[in-house]
Amino acid sequence: MRYDSIPVSLFENNRKRFAEKMQKNSLAILTSNDVMPNNADDVMGFAQNNDLFYLSGIDQDETILVLFPDAFKEENRAILFVKESNEHTVIWDGNFLTKEEVTAISGIKNVKWIHEFEKALQLFAFEADTFYLGHNEHIKRVTSEIETRQDRMIKWCKEKYPLHQYGRVAKITRELRPVKSSEEIDLIKKATAISVEGFHGMLKSIQPNIKEYELEAELAYATIKNGGTRPAFKPIVASGKNACSLHYNSNDGVCRADEMVLIDFGVCYANYNSDTTRCIPVNGTFSPRQKEVYESVLHCLKEGSKLLKPGVLSKDYELQMAKLIEAELVKLGLITVEEIAAQNPDNPAYKKYFMHGTAHHLGLDVHDVGLYSRPFEKGMVLTCEPGIYIREEGIGCRLENDYLLTEDGNINLSEALPIEIEEIETLIRNKKH
Repeated sequence: MRYDSIPVSLFENNRKRFAEKMQKNSLAILTSNDVMPNNADDVMGFAQNNDLFYLSGIDQDETILVLFPDAFKEENRAILFVKESNEHTVIWDGNFLTKEEVTAISGIKNVKWIHEFEKALQLFAFEADTFYLGHNEHIKRVTSEIETRQDRMIKWCKEKYPLHQYGRVAKITRELRPVKSSEEIDLIKKATAISVEGFHGMLKSIQPNIKEYELEAELAYATIKNGGTRPAFKPIVASGKNACSLHYNSNDGVCRADEMVLIDFGVCYANYNSDTTRCIPVNGTFSPRQKEVYESVLHCLKEGSKLLKPGVLSKDYELQMAKLIEAELVKLGLITVEEIAAQNPDNPAYKKYFMHGTAHHLGLDVHDVGLYSRPFEKGMVLTCEPGIYIREEGIGCRLENDYLLTEDGNINLSEALPIEIEEIETLIRNKKH
């Protein structure tokens, strides 16, 4: 693996807490993700199923985890099934994890080859009353038409064992994963530190007429050079009016001298993610109008992030954030007090220039699992990302930090990422020489 080894205690504690939430006489089956095909015999990069990783630390395809806390034999209470190396696979693909390596990573002593899974499950199924199965319930926008390895496992289990009861792994992990352990926080910090390196590379490279993808290359270089697993998501590098499209990421535009560039980017390190956004002036100096807008968004970030604290509900936080941005839009001359007074409550005036939420859970997923009906708690990691988008002026500005909630407020995990106007202008100016 590119990343440093993770303390095995993280996965042992996660399994213990997961098992405590399971019904009596039940077992859980978690499967790895598929390796997705590209064209011909080529494949895309592998990304592990996050619930499986959360409970085992195994970052390899063709892996199955079975948890059976009430199994009569202690060695059967946690079993990992992994793929086996042979002479052919070693020649073409290198070595897979050995059983000893799987145990060292996960803390699970009972490791079997994946071809032994069906026979083993047949023995456990007779004792168990309920199967907990994993499924991608979190966000279906991308995977709604794809049959995953999890989908196939659900179908197979229900055909093979139709009289058992079935439960949902996601119902348990959505409760456990939002509150991060110290080990998880350290991994998010490492991802953020790599992001800082990439951002400094962009500050050094920014100049008029550079292509957006040239700036994106600085992020990719820093990620690979510093041991990042992969980009947390395809970065947005949007100059000028491109920054007014929220999910723009073709990154093929030319950065003009009088424009600002919005960079929404993150690093995945050991499957944990950072997610940050910054805006920088192409010519090294913010114009008076760009500075006005930037300062308004930065004010909303500083004041809005103070609202991220234990006990607060997401909907209440978002309402207060919207009020902050609404006030700034009035100051910028984009909407009027009269328009606000006469607005349709279902379509407030500020929506023309600010149209998205500003806080989401962060962890193994960039938009990590968690119920937004649940009040914020100590140990959660959340983003704060206000923005103002003025299409008619070709200005889009969003600023985003990652915050760890504590008993007394929060800690900015992305504090090392430059954000003040003077600091950004000085860094660009100094790196030109």
